[in-house]
Amino acid sequence: MSSARIVVVGTGYVGLTTGACLASLGHRVTCVDVDEAKVARLSAGRVDILEPGLAELVGRGLAARRLSFVVGAREAVATADAVFLCVPTPMGAGGSADLRAVEAVTDEIRDTVPSGCALVTKSTVPVGTARRIRALLGRADVPVVSNPEFLREGTAVADFLGPDRIVVGSDDEAAARRVADLYEQLSAPVVVTDAASAELVKYAANCFLAMKLSYVNAVAELCERLGADIEAVTEGMGHDRRIGRSFLKPGPGWGGSCLPKDTAAMVRFAEAAGYDFTMLTAAISENLAQRERVLAKIAGAVGGNLSGARVGVLGLAFKAGTDDLRDSPALAVASALFAHGAEVTAYDPAVGGELPGMIVVDDPYQVAKGADVVVLLTEWNEFRRLDWAYMAELMVGDTVVDTRNLLDPHTVLDAGLIWQGIGRPHARIPVALR
Repeated sequence: MSSARIVVVGTGYVGLTTGACLASLGHRVTCVDVDEAKVARLSAGRVDILEPGLAELVGRGLAARRLSFVVGAREAVATADAVFLCVPTPMGAGGSADLRAVEAVTDEIRDTVPSGCALVTKSTVPVGTARRIRALLGRADVPVVSNPEFLREGTAVADFLGPDRIVVGSDDEAAARRVADLYEQLSAPVVVTDAASAELVKYAANCFLAMKLSYVNAVAELCERLGADIEAVTEGMGHDRRIGRSFLKPGPGWGGSCLPKDTAAMVRFAEAAGYDFTMLTAAISENLAQRERVLAKIAGAVGGNLSGARVGVLGLAFKAGTDDLRDSPALAVASALFAHGAEVTAYDPAVGGELPGMIVVDDPYQVAKGADVVVLLTEWNEFRRLDWAYMAELMVGDTVVDTRNLLDPHTVLDAGLIWQGIGRPHARIPVALR
């Protein structure tokens, strides 16, 4: 399929990236949203999402007239070859995915989607959703295809255009192959399978990554108790090709818009299938325990009691390169500090405005002013380049808790401060020299 008419419903991270990237591959793409003001901004080339390369891609698509934005899906789908559903599927009651947005769009376009048009779920949806959509549509002439996304915030454009794999699943194999053909310009392995398997791939992948992160955080805790260094341990592990180097960085816990809701959803539909996924529930519990361990480490740096302590926080977004605060472990730790009575001053290069329980400033040095402890929670590279000698002058206390192991301990040490990482030996000035 050299050039197709594609409608993308939803203009969030996934929808906007999908639409702009498909347009860059030569397809004619119409992106749909319910927010008229947002559609107007996007039509003018104004992109609110912080995502490298996305605004440029949207601009090129608009200039080439291969990309457009409209309000309402009902009429937009009338001449489409494929309709991509990229609407939110947040965590619902009990941890299950909330599919109301998917169902609402399906109901809206039921009578106007043309015969033979593939209805593609790009959003993360539980196993069985394709079957559920087919029943809602009541249209045997409209195939439903699962094509899960594997985009990371901060590298979404690069991930879309240079994917590790493309997964397409449908109980109509011909329809699945037509959707796979939309990506024919990309050199990546293509997995064509049934709908249920394609739906499960996304959950299986994300939950594996969550378990890997929980595992490395648990090993980091063991390192602290046994006097080992997590960086040496993960270096030794990462050379094993069966394990690999990715997702072996300890931190304050995992979060973001995907892993928390996907792990919860997989536990729920595993239960519905009669399987107790204890390995995954343990990973979720370990993630919550990691946040508590970080809080304990910070409390220890101020004498054991957070009440009244002045804590400077570096980083609030769930990861560097994004302004996304959804289920951010950094924000969770900062909020917990406030709940324990600490006075929190925070800085993040991509996050501004007011947040409950803390003062958000626009200069990283302001977090150090009068601080009893400074805590690094998001791995922004600019924190490496701070003048730590000046930070030390501004602080009242003498400890930096680096929950990402981002900083060079010797740089912090040379500034006259104590450095505490995760799973690593503390770096401190000998008492005789202080």
